[in-house]
Amino acid sequence: MITHGAHGGLPAERREPHATTEPHHAQVEPDRAQQVQDHAQQVQDHAPTAPTVPLVPATPSTSDGAADTVDGTDLLVLDQVSVEASWGHIFGPVSFTVPRGGVTVLVGHGGRGRTALLLTLAGRMKPSSGSLTSFGNTDDPHALFRRAGVGFITEVDEIVQAIRVRDIVTEQLRWNEKWFKWVAPAQQKDLERMCRPVFGDLELPDIDAMVEELPELTAALFRIAAANARKPELLVVGGVDLLASDTASAQLLERLVALGETQTIITADVNGRRTDAAVKEYIDVPNLTNHQFAELEREETRDEAPGATQVHA
Repeated sequence: MITHGAHGGLPAERREPHATTEPHHAQVEPDRAQQVQDHAQQVQDHAPTAPTVPLVPATPSTSDGAADTVDGTDLLVLDQVSVEASWGHIFGPVSFTVPRGGVTVLVGHGGRGRTALLLTLAGRMKPSSGSLTSFGNTDDPHALFRRAGVGFITEVDEIVQAIRVRDIVTEQLRWNEKWFKWVAPAQQKDLERMCRPVFGDLELPDIDAMVEELPELTAALFRIAAANARKPELLVVGGVDLLASDTASAQLLERLVALGETQTIITADVNGRRTDAAVKEYIDVPNLTNHQFAELEREETRDEAPGATQVHA
């Protein structure tokens, strides 16, 4: 029994009425000790023998303990995947596979549906229905999150105004260090280390430049470089068609192909194949928009087309 002290402090230890302050050592009678020992021996003698189980070689696993796909060729497998929100349908259902390595381009209309699909492929959104297998794990967005990076998607990595390139590089350095370690402001060598694999032979941004003032292609590559600082196995990149210039879009795709030599890259482009870049696979993805909105857009397009005539069934 535990009682509290008179002043509500620590609980007072219960004492027996005749307890003394002298140290007390428990003793066991010899006969009783022998009885306990004999009983333990009887239990051991009659205990059932556990069956022998042959050891099976462990399945090779990756850094987080997840087994890779059996054939090693498909990194992601989507089966009737859809995402719904409280206010309605976002995309789906979609079914396709993404091969390991190289660049895979998803061909489909831009907008919230395509963005949500890209975030789902990176483990940043969870499917509402269907199944998504990644790195051998089925329906485990947390494992996918740990092994995937996201870049050039406004909803995730938009850089606020009035911030310098140096600040972004410094922030990446701090993320990669222990929380208690002081990190000095980034220098040119740090910018070179982070950005050169993504930029290739293209000119790097000035380390003291304001991010909002960078040219379109430079800004896109810089955001991708920041997302790729830890070299994730899978890098999901916003659509190359987000750039206003076709030339810039083609250059961006070329740089992604270069990254695809050592990583798996997923991006999107409504235009499909636009250059002779060594893209591993183009995948047509339907059902990326709300069906009702898509039909309204088609009607508006027909109405706005010059000389268009409406045909009634």
